[in-house]
Amino acid sequence: MINISTTDGVTLAKLSGDLDHHTARLMRTDIDRELAEKRPRRLVIDFSSVTFMDSSGIGLIMGRYRIMNEQGGDVIVARPPAYIKKVLRLAGVDKLAPITDDPRGIIPKDIYKEKEAEIIEQTAPQTT
Repeated sequence: MINISTTDGVTLAKLSGDLDHHTARLMRTDIDRELAEKRPRRLVIDFSSVTFMDSSGIGLIMGRYRIMNEQGGDVIVARPPAYIKKVLRLAGVDKLAPITDDPRGIIPKDIYKEKEAEIIEQTAPQTT
């Protein structure tokens, strides 16, 4: 499942559920359509609700990186669960697309619904 929105030149693709070869194809199609129509300067792929990911997830990021790079934009991977973050780093994805646990400042405030904004606040690391 995917929820996509674009605000102020930033596209947020919020993924949920399993990300495997079956679902990745549909997600790629939806994201690519949004990128072609809106031509954002940044794509943020939010993995916070992904419950399973195989190598198709890496391919999804790499393909969107290529598209955004051709458009002069960038890709950010946001809030991946620990095991997904580990896989992405081992694959070297973080060399192309930064991985962040705290998307504040990267995503326009109104792109997340109020409830999701509260979740971001609750899961953001505390600084002292």
